[in-house]
Amino acid sequence: MKSGSNLEKVLEAGHFAVTAELGPPMSASGEEVKHKMEILRGNADAFNITDCQTAVVRLSSIASAIMLIQGGMEPVMQMTTRDRNRIAIQADILGACAFGIKNCLSIAGDHQSFSAAGRLKGHPGARNVYDVDSIQLCAILKKMRDEGLTEGGDPIEEPPKLFIGAAWTPMADPFDFRVIRLAKKAEAGADFIQTQGVYDVKQFADVMKEVRNLGVHERTAILAGIIVPRSAGMLRYMNASVAGVTVPDELIKRFPRVKKGASKEAKRDARIKSEEIGKQIAVELIEQVREIEGVSGVHIQGIEWEKAVPEIVKAAGLLPRPTV
Repeated sequence: MKSGSNLEKVLEAGHFAVTAELGPPMSASGEEVKHKMEILRGNADAFNITDCQTAVVRLSSIASAIMLIQGGMEPVMQMTTRDRNRIAIQADILGACAFGIKNCLSIAGDHQSFSAAGRLKGHPGARNVYDVDSIQLCAILKKMRDEGLTEGGDPIEEPPKLFIGAAWTPMADPFDFRVIRLAKKAEAGADFIQTQGVYDVKQFADVMKEVRNLGVHERTAILAGIIVPRSAGMLRYMNASVAGVTVPDELIKRFPRVKKGASKEAKRDARIKSEEIGKQIAVELIEQVREIEGVSGVHIQGIEWEKAVPEIVKAAGLLPRPTV
């Protein structure tokens, strides 16, 4: 075993893995993390702790991941290259591993220009770092783990035991480069992959054919991203604004339309119906991607709707989670 993490054990045993996302709050209190922990407990093999998602300041991924460790749950700590140079990244990794964190997802992170969205002001003028990219970060973590050396070549007295992850957007432009980039991440050291949200399963299945042709699925475990839709508006936004996300029209049309000037009761009923439809769509997507050869699991993202995840996991027949 590379790390001995529960996620690694589940995948090595050949089980269909489940990870779920937990977003830290914009707060110095850990109570919201603890609340979300209890909602999600037992419904996944490991739980992603986002690292200032959408480039907005939030409780740190390291602190939140430590809270999960202390609460008897296994985190997947996200580490962005947006906010740290290679010195800070490696120091944070050593510190995280000292607390028993074993899974790390290497990502670039959302560009800071995206942070000023909706009611949030964010930090669109912040200076990013990007000293290394996410592929290079995978290689750095692998070198630390397997060779006991820092990126600069200095020896590490007690090397970190890590299960290294990376993100992948299979349907983004330039489309022909997507599988090649995935192969580079696997070569650099990614033990598992979590994809961008998949709504167009047919298109994703076609990409997975290319993945199998290169044998990449045999070198890294691929977990398909399932972003739970809450409304037609959310799907329209993602289809128009989120790179690599394509939403078929038939999914959007399944949600109820609210007429202009509708009563509060009509809006409430439409919201409740929309949420039920969104959860059903998530279950259907899980069932469909599970049939694709080379898919080793799913990564479920409730996006501030964690309470929907237990219902979805149960309805998809993914409980109880295996004990390994």
